[in-house]
This record gives sequence, structure tokens and C-alpha cells, in this order.
Amino acid sequence: MNVTIESSKSEGVERHIRVSVPADEVAAATARVVNRYSSAVRLPGFRKGKAPPPMVRKKFANEIRQETLESLLREAYDAVVERENLKLVAQPHAHDVSFDEGKPLTFELHCEVRPDVTLDRVHGFSVVRPKAEVTDAAVREQIDALRDQRAAWTPVEERAIEGDLVTARLASADAEGVIGAPNEYKIEIGRGQAIPAIEEVIMSCAPGETIERAVKWPDDFPDPEQAGKTKTVRVTVREVKRKSLPPLDDAFARELGDFDSVDALNKAVREDLTSTATREADSAVRQRLLDEVLAANPFPVPPTWVNRLLAAYAEMYKVPPEEHERFAKELGPTAERQVRRDVVLETLAEREKLTATEADVDAKVSELASKRGIEPGQLYASLQKAGRLKELERGITEDRVFAWLFERNTVVPEE
Repeated sequence: MNVTIESSKSEGVERHIRVSVPADEVAAATARVVNRYSSAVRLPGFRKGKAPPPMVRKKFANEIRQETLESLLREAYDAVVERENLKLVAQPHAHDVSFDEGKPLTFELHCEVRPDVTLDRVHGFSVVRPKAEVTDAAVREQIDALRDQRAAWTPVEERAIEGDLVTARLASADAEGVIGAPNEYKIEIGRGQAIPAIEEVIMSCAPGETIERAVKWPDDFPDPEQAGKTKTVRVTVREVKRKSLPPLDDAFARELGDFDSVDALNKAVREDLTSTATREADSAVRQRLLDEVLAANPFPVPPTWVNRLLAAYAEMYKVPPEEHERFAKELGPTAERQVRRDVVLETLAEREKLTATEADVDAKVSELASKRGIEPGQLYASLQKAGRLKELERGITEDRVFAWLFERNTVVPEE
């Protein structure tokens, strides 16, 4: 197609291109559509394909016009993209379309293109690797959490204290002061499951007792209709249960798994926490190095890429449609940073030939299968069915890219 580019304007990764298709090209495209209709339609008094083109053109004027326009726009898109060597990241959009009989077709083509990422500086940085240490207090906290999961709840005939589990029936007064029907709740005191003033009423009430008291709702209460208001509340405590943790002894250790003593349990917990801390330190130092690379190599990001990632986040977190705008505003910077990160890693992987191959993936699958004690083919089929082979490939590629970066930059241990 013979198209003319009347003007072109670049704004970061956006291109605004003013395009004109000559009148004779428009007339030829219209004739082609008319001929196709003429050979396919049947008009009264004429055999199929024998109706005169002028009659067909008049009968199907709107359809022919729309089909001709779509055909011309599509061909013009292709011609402009090829001529301008545009690396599109989304379908172009046509604006300000002028399509009148006997005149050229003109429109503005709005495109988003891949950013030109050169990454001129990716070496010479110094980053601090955080310590991956595990304290005795952290080990105790983890073991206490395991004990808490296996705690026994025993009914008591006393008023509740912090940490108790209370079964209570609660009812509050309406605007006219009438107390409505109660609802039953299970509330663990001190966990923020009820407003503090309600918990105070509950803790002043023994099992089997009922108390009515005026309660002021917090000024920052999520429901604005109730925030800061004082209402009469009726509380009936039906049951109070108190938690008792299992003793930390060898029997408890054996109950948790293949541990013959508390010392063995402590050692396993410390090793697990150390492994987690090491992974977090690895992730942190990668993040810091990538931050340095991003700061030294700014580039524009196509909005379409960010919006696609936000849409994926919204689906993952099951964000309702009415919350999408607020969600996008809050998560926009995070999504844009993730896009920049991916672009840098992909660019380096391609430029330095670090992208994982099929053989690399097979080797990784064999390694993982050996650790799990299963056949590589079985694990491969499982990963393929779950759609996780690409994820595995990306992981191998990222590891290679970061290894390449660490060779060219300095990592200093945290003091």
C-alpha cells in the first residue's frame, strides 16, 4: 500500500504518526469490496452474483464502507509498522479518522513500542549483603509458635483475661436506643478481634453473666456511620476457655516429627530459619544491585506492560472490579518497578547469551528429581502439566544473569 506519513511525534515509548492513504487507493479498496459483495449477494430480480455493482453499493452502503475502512486501516497499520520499523508492544489505535468518498483516508496512529534499553553501565557498583544470622530468641519464638499451634483450650469459671478464648453473645442499641437481637462470636482477647471497649466489657463479665454498658466506638472505626458514636451494648459471656501450652520436652519434640529430643528440634528449627534468612539475604543483595543498575540506566516503560501486570495482580488477589482503579493507583509503582526489573534481566540475558536452554531445563529437572527421589520424567511431566516449566527456565536465566552481574560488581558483607 502506498501511504504517506504526514507527521510523526515521539513521547518516550509512544509514537503518534499522522498517516494518509491516497484517494485512488481508497477507491480501489472500495471497488474490491463492492465486487466481493456483488459476487456473493442475491438481490430481487437478479441471480446470485449478477446484481449490478451500483445497486449492490447502494443496498449495502454502510457494510461496504465499514469493511473498506477496516481493510484500509489494517493495511496501513502494516505498512507504517514495517516502514518505521516499529517494535510494537500492543495493538495500535487509530484516532481522528477522516474517511470521505473521493478523498484520501487520513488518521493518526497511536503506538506503544519497546523501549530502547542499552544498559551502558552495569558494573562498578558496591552493595551490602545483609547478615543471615539467626538469634536464640528467634529460635525460641518459632518453637513457641509450634507449641501455640498445639495448645489445649480448657473451660474456666473465671472472668476472661488477655489470651483467653471467649464465646459471647453481643447486641447493640439502634438510633432509638432499642437493643437488637444478639449475635454469637468467638473472640480471643487481645488479638484485636473486637474493639478495646467491647473487650473491656467482656472481661468484666463472668461466664453466665450479662452486662449492659455504654460503649464508645473508636474515632477511626472503618464504618464512618459508627465511628466515634456511643451506644449501649449488651454482652452475655457463655464460656471462657484458657490456653495451656504443651511442655517443651522430648515427648513434644517427637510429636512434631523425626526428632528424638528437644535439642534435635532446636537444631532443626535453627537450620530452617538459617536457610530462610540466607534466601532473604540473597534476595536483598540482588535487589540492591538491581536498584543500582536501574538508577544508572533509566528508560521509559510502556504503560501497556504495567497495566497487564496490574491486571494479573488484580486477578491473583481477587480484587473486585469496583476496586480496580484504587488498586492500580496503589500498586502502580510496584508493577512498574517489576516491569523495569524484568526488562533489565531479559536484556542482559539476551545480550550476554545467558538465556537458559532446553538442555539446562532438563538438567535442572534431573537435579530436583534426584533430591526428591523420583524419576526425572515424572517430575518433568508434573511441571509441564502445572505450567511451571517456563517458571523454571526463568529461574535458571535469572540465576545466570545475577551471577554475571556479581562477577562485575562488589558485594560487601554487612558489619
